[in-house]
Amino acid sequence: MSEKKEYKVIGTRPIRHDGVDKVTGRALYGADFQTTGLLHGKVLRSRHAHARIKSIDTSRAEAHPDVKAVVTAADLPTAADKIADLGESAVNLKYLCDNILASDKALYTGHAVAALAASDPHTAEEALELIDVEYEVLPPVLEVREAMEDDAPLLHENLKTDAMGEKSEESSNVASHFQHKKGDIDTGFAEADVVIEHDFVTGTVHQGYIEPHNATALYNPDGQLTIWCSTQGAFAVRQQVSEILQIPVSKVKVVPMEIGGGFGGKISVYLEPVAALLSKKSGRPVKVLMNRAEVFEATGPTPASYIRVKMGVTNDGRITAAEGYLAFEAGAYPGSPVGAGAMCIFSPYNIPNGLIDGYDVVVNKPKSNAYRAPGATNAEFAAETVVDEICEKLGMDPLEFRILNGAEEGVSRIDGPVFPRIGCIEATEAAKEHPHYEAPLEGENRGRGVASGFWFNVGLKSSVAINVNPDGTISLVEGSTDIGGTRASIAMQAAEVLGIPAESVYPTVVDTNSVGYTDVTGGSRTAFATGYAAYEAAQDVKQQMTERAAKLWEVDAAEVQFADGDFVCVNGKDERMSFKELAARLDEVGGPVTGRASVDPTGVGGAFATHIVDVEVDPDTGKVEILRYTATQDAGKAVHPSYVEGQMQGGVTQGIGWALNEEYIYDKDGRMSNASFLDYRMPTCLDLPMIDTVIVEVPNPGHPYGVRGVGEVPIVPPPAAIANAIYRAIGVRMKELPMSPGRILKTMGKL
Repeated sequence: MSEKKEYKVIGTRPIRHDGVDKVTGRALYGADFQTTGLLHGKVLRSRHAHARIKSIDTSRAEAHPDVKAVVTAADLPTAADKIADLGESAVNLKYLCDNILASDKALYTGHAVAALAASDPHTAEEALELIDVEYEVLPPVLEVREAMEDDAPLLHENLKTDAMGEKSEESSNVASHFQHKKGDIDTGFAEADVVIEHDFVTGTVHQGYIEPHNATALYNPDGQLTIWCSTQGAFAVRQQVSEILQIPVSKVKVVPMEIGGGFGGKISVYLEPVAALLSKKSGRPVKVLMNRAEVFEATGPTPASYIRVKMGVTNDGRITAAEGYLAFEAGAYPGSPVGAGAMCIFSPYNIPNGLIDGYDVVVNKPKSNAYRAPGATNAEFAAETVVDEICEKLGMDPLEFRILNGAEEGVSRIDGPVFPRIGCIEATEAAKEHPHYEAPLEGENRGRGVASGFWFNVGLKSSVAINVNPDGTISLVEGSTDIGGTRASIAMQAAEVLGIPAESVYPTVVDTNSVGYTDVTGGSRTAFATGYAAYEAAQDVKQQMTERAAKLWEVDAAEVQFADGDFVCVNGKDERMSFKELAARLDEVGGPVTGRASVDPTGVGGAFATHIVDVEVDPDTGKVEILRYTATQDAGKAVHPSYVEGQMQGGVTQGIGWALNEEYIYDKDGRMSNASFLDYRMPTCLDLPMIDTVIVEVPNPGHPYGVRGVGEVPIVPPPAAIANAIYRAIGVRMKELPMSPGRILKTMGKL
């Protein structure tokens, strides 16, 4: 594959296929679904962060004339204590069920304990007060280091630490401890001339999607269950519901509606099994919607964390050793993204000697969930802040340091994998060459910071089917929820193979009964993996169409070639036919053509980014203003550059919020104090400058068009880059996120 290969469709900017429906309001989201006889469900949630459930009395609610069904954990089948494979991840089935409806304990404020369905949503909400729950309130533990203490309150009496394959004898809040090693860490630090070590703390942050969670379920008397919901993975919902309700996957059909944002937070199920139980009991379809407070209090945010980083370098700027200690909050049940954080923390660098310890720790907060490069933003905030201090100590340009030590093909990460062809150094060089980096930055209390980031990306399984229409267009059937324009990027890859315009492809995201198995839209896999499936399905179409052309011309298929959208006979006959012309004559030579492919590609290729940011800090208030921002990133090959730029800008925006404002605030009893967009401060267009983007293209050898996933890594560098800029502006190193005005003033010694 040539790095300079030109394409007709790939790399262009067609209008997105679903754009008109989205901007006119015709697109149907989960809450829009309606059907005859629809009931409305509501969920009763614990107001205690840690409490034993002594009893639940639903009799008064059941006696209400407008209440048609009431469910508790007792209505769920008994869950086995086993690991269930849910596609992107594996989870303990008992924990998954208990998070849907608490059985013996409420483990966070907002934990679901019961639900009911009524004729209208207002009656349902009022009737929740008729459910009587008796609690034994227990002391909560709300911070990862406190939870790791020997005398901390235990969330799960039977949870034993899995320490590198061996179970502890004593119960603990530490679910697991793992370790990655490379080289000799002691020798590496002994060789260093400069060693820097610091501790870092990050807060709990929500994905901030605009659309709340929703689910509508219809449980037919024949045992067939249909679910309509907004999800990042219809097949993941099918698998989770099948496991939780203990019914065959063949009895569960999931219809994915349009999705108003997810960023990793709409993979796990919360409402779908509840709606299904209520529908089964009532015999009618049931819709359950969350309000905004429920989204904050009861769905998975990204975890708070405590991280310690130690790095050593020689006087000429070579990294000799790096050590990381990562303790991540999993929330109420094990399963934080600490493993991913450990994979990413030092990966932008070629480090000969490394040691990384990771701890997965339960606390009385909602079960953590993925959020765009989960775990990596926390980790790189720590590592990249230390790198910046090292550069200051050495008097070395921070981008030159990153280029000197940058990861490249053949370098092994501390956790083991060896990099194929990657664009880490190229992305950093693009930042160094950008006019922003050398532009004057005048004025007091202003500073410029840089940081790099990495996300490994994933492949996983995808399926696509393509039907050729008589007018020369194609209908493309896929199973990947479209969050960031993937209908277009997948359609474009099929169009490139077939030599037709992107506008001649009609992509449709369908239900789980209408397409082959497809994993979630997440991990920056969709344009890569589902695009790969579209490529292969289009190749299938091309082969069949070649055979049809040969049949039409009465020649052997080997004598027909396809190039630039035309079939050409190469045996001396003067025969040529466009894809569109042949599509119109398929009935003459065998009828319709359908191409299909299911793939599980492995050559994902990692993604790297380097960011530059200018800030101004008000020393009297601690407020940080972002003056200018530039993001460079290796996309492999940008299928639709506008959407790649949008992913970069969106990730930066979220990273800025993470850096400066966003965090869950709890009182001592574990109740969230800012469960609304009014109090949970997210950046708006009024808080941001135009974000400049530079797409670097180092083709990924694991994809036919060189594609790399681009959606995760843009959120990784911003907190560290901003922290480094704040230091240049006012001379203080920020080691806790968010870097809110109060924390900045406190670090400056003014509070």
